[in-house]
This record gives sequence, C-alpha cells and structure tokens, in this order.
Amino acid sequence: MAAKGSITRWIDLLKVGDSLAAQKLWERYFQRLVWLARQKLQGNRPRAADEEDVALSAFDSFCRGAETGRFPELLGRDGLWRLLVVLTNRKAAHLVRDESRHKRGGKADPPMADEQELQQILSREPTPEFAAEVAEQCQRLLARLGDRDLESVALWRMEGYRNDEIADKLGCTPRTVERKLRIIRGLWEKEITS
Repeated sequence: MAAKGSITRWIDLLKVGDSLAAQKLWERYFQRLVWLARQKLQGNRPRAADEEDVALSAFDSFCRGAETGRFPELLGRDGLWRLLVVLTNRKAAHLVRDESRHKRGGKADPPMADEQELQQILSREPTPEFAAEVAEQCQRLLARLGDRDLESVALWRMEGYRNDEIADKLGCTPRTVERKLRIIRGLWEKEITS
C-alpha cells in the first residue's frame, strides 16, 4: 500500500519530469483507465485502436500536460482521478467519432456521459488490494517479456514516450519500435487470456 500522500508526491515529481513517478501513477491507475475506456467503447468497437490504446493515450496526455505545467491546480488523488476520467472519456469519444467519420452512414457523435454516471465513476477510489494487484500484474507482464529491450520499450511507452523518442533511446528506427510493441501486445494478450 502506498504511503499517505504518495499520489500527491508522485504528481509533484511528475511535474518536474520524474519518470519513476509516472511509472507509479501508471501502475496505480492504468487498469482502471482501461476499464473506463472499455465501458465507453462498448458497442462501438473501433478498428484502429482498443481500450488499452485509449487509456495509454489519456495517460500520455496527462503526463505531457503535467510536465509542461498545463495542470497547475492538480494537487491530489481526487483531482487526478477526475482529470484522468475526463481525458479517457474524451479520447474514447474522439476515437469513436473519428472512426464513424470514415464510414459512410456512420453513427452520430456519441453523447458524453451524463452527470450522474460521471459522478459515480469519479467517486471510486482504488482499494489497496486493487492497487497491489495492478502493481503485481504489471511486474508479471514485464517479466513475461523476457527481453531487456522489450521491457524498456514497454516501460518507456507507459511513461508516455512516443515511438520516435523510444527509437532514439534504443538507437533504432520507429518502425523497429512499432514491431517491438506488436510483440509486447501479442505476449501480453496471451498472458492475459491464459
């Protein structure tokens, strides 16, 4: 279980570019964001991305925004969860909207969650057991990769680095990073479904 005030400390550290803080916040919130995105995408299965992509994009936007001072009023866990919910909802809605635009006769833009539904989601805090389970699953999934480069790529992606930035770190091309990400997703899908 995280010490009292750990979320606030991680937010403060993230604002100054601490990648370990981003990792801690990722471990704490990512599975909840995936669940939320899955709820938002239900009945609208986009082909270009899935709920994990939506959650990753929302978390990436949060990390980049925090580092650039976009959220100066963000102080603690309640504000963070509200912000992550808003970002995830927007990313999911934009994905569905963009996919619909590419189809002839696609559906109209999906309505945003009503206030009561949003308040229900916002009021949920992860239990210590859930947080421990997510951290354990993250460690298990990283260990499943069995390759230092794949682990590094996965962690950097979780920290919000773009493919071209990861390629620079590894000294390879973005296409190689994309290939490694496909391998990671394949290994993790097997692990999760088994």
